[in-house]
Amino acid sequence: MVATQGSDVASEFDAATAVARVRGASMFTGEVDAGWTVGDKPNGGYLLAMIARACGEALASAGSSHRDPVAATAHYLHAPDVGPVELVCEVLRVGRGASQVRCVLRQGGRGCVDATLTLGTLAPAGSAPTWTARDVVDVAPFDRCVRIPAVREGAPFVVSIMDRSDLRLDPAVLGFARGEPSGEANLRGWIAFADGRPADPLGLLFFCDALPPATFELVRTGWVPTLSLTVYVRARPAPGPLRITQSAHAIDDGRVDETCEVWDSTGRLVAQATQLAAIRVPDGAL
Repeated sequence: MVATQGSDVASEFDAATAVARVRGASMFTGEVDAGWTVGDKPNGGYLLAMIARACGEALASAGSSHRDPVAATAHYLHAPDVGPVELVCEVLRVGRGASQVRCVLRQGGRGCVDATLTLGTLAPAGSAPTWTARDVVDVAPFDRCVRIPAVREGAPFVVSIMDRSDLRLDPAVLGFARGEPSGEANLRGWIAFADGRPADPLGLLFFCDALPPATFELVRTGWVPTLSLTVYVRARPAPGPLRITQSAHAIDDGRVDETCEVWDSTGRLVAQATQLAAIRVPDGAL
């Protein structure tokens, strides 16, 4: 197995995203873990983290030191099942400041996720940005926020990733849990790995897709599968839980867009993401 990137702590995340080289410098195998699913389907951010790990190893074989995902765009073609997968990487460019890799995650000979990543070497934790117009989001204190369980009364399926992450939402955005959605399509809270693994660039890829859909504060729906996800990772996060917010902007023709932003304990914006997902809104619900 490829060694852990960015952490010396043995963790569920490292085991679940591990890849092994099987042919030359470009093909790897991995195992989709049942603990990283929403219902019976794997979380998209988790799959993207596995892909980023394989891309880093492909770049190592190409002589590049770039390991940190800086930008990633993934298109989700088919949801793989729990079990073995193949990851086929193509190094598109090895550069001085950044390198690009395309990777297709396959299962049973069928492409499931097609992603293109830019990798580089991110700024160290605790560094300051050159400029930013984004102030840190205001969230209730960590100990006043409510941890989201994997099994929730009235939910149509088990969300296993909630046992892997410690996600705590601000009580002000928990109307959906009481059956009283606010109508604002905005969630905010804190997130960390449940087993204490430090957050790192690979972990940020997962966190950017780990929240419930912001549309839960509009209307109760079933699974909201990701069609396309783009993540920008700005810097290595400082130690401690991360502030996180997710907002939906429009539901149209059975699709919804969402924006996610993540700040570390110093107040630095360390990651942001946009995604397009499918959604089925019951007739007359909105």
